Amino acid sequence: MALSLDEALRGISGILVTPFDDNGNVAPSKLKPILDRALGAGLHMPVINGNTGEFYALTIDEASIMVEAVVELVDKRAPVLAGVGRGIRDAIVLAKTSAAAGATALMVHQPPDPFVSPRGIVDYLKAIADASDGLPMMLYLRNDAIGTGAIADLCAVPQVKGVKWATPNPLRLAEAKAACSPDIVWVGGLAEIWAPVFYAVGARGFTSGLINVWPERSVAIHAALEAGDYAAANVLINEMKAFEEIRAEEMSGTNVTGVKAALQALGRDCGPTRPPSAWPLAPAQQLKLDRFIAQNGLD
Repeated sequence: MALSLDEALRGISGILVTPFDDNGNVAPSKLKPILDRALGAGLHMPVINGNTGEFYALTIDEASIMVEAVVELVDKRAPVLAGVGRGIRDAIVLAKTSAAAGATALMVHQPPDPFVSPRGIVDYLKAIADASDGLPMMLYLRNDAIGTGAIADLCAVPQVKGVKWATPNPLRLAEAKAACSPDIVWVGGLAEIWAPVFYAVGARGFTSGLINVWPERSVAIHAALEAGDYAAANVLINEMKAFEEIRAEEMSGTNVTGVKAALQALGRDCGPTRPPSAWPLAPAQQLKLDRFIAQNGLD
């Protein structure tokens, strides 16, 4: 039986890549072996149209194809979190599509508009909620400069059930958590490496791009953190740290590149990344990735 949304939010939110075929078109069927392995390993919640899914490089039509296909591929084995965002009309279209496809909840990307206002984001969330007939929402917070009060206002929107905290400021996370309803789930949004720090101030669960490549390790890290065994979690994280270091290079321009290059090396080619993401890895980066794969016996 699939987990409830609250249980899944406290688990691993696995951000899926978007596969492309030889003509550069989205090819969701390539996700089947990746999803089957990740869910078999214990992934709690697949996430489609996230940043590791190159959301901002996709058209809304392509993002719609992906969410429809992923819900079908998951086939009720787990809750599915669907990313929506960009301009309000695009966000509304994708919210409607995601709800109709059977997504469990929406992950709302923080609006990239240069003139975004905190109270404008409240209206943005309400419009998305209305478009999806009240589907639960997770906020994707990449910039905490809006302040604790504004974050509390966003979390007061009834459909908001969780926050993906993707800023390296655990003290601000602790402040925001204290200012909001205890029912809000705060999720570490900077992958495995930051998970112990965020757990220490009350977050639960974390996002992961590693699940595309090595889901067993992500699940083991989550289990260690849930057991309060920070020492074991840090050992497990240290052994996958090289992967995240590759993804952080070039101003994080190799974030998706590292994942897709690893999939390619492991025989699960999902195509290249789209510009402006970097492709392919530079020779030194590829060497580091090859060593990571060999040292950990990945297949």
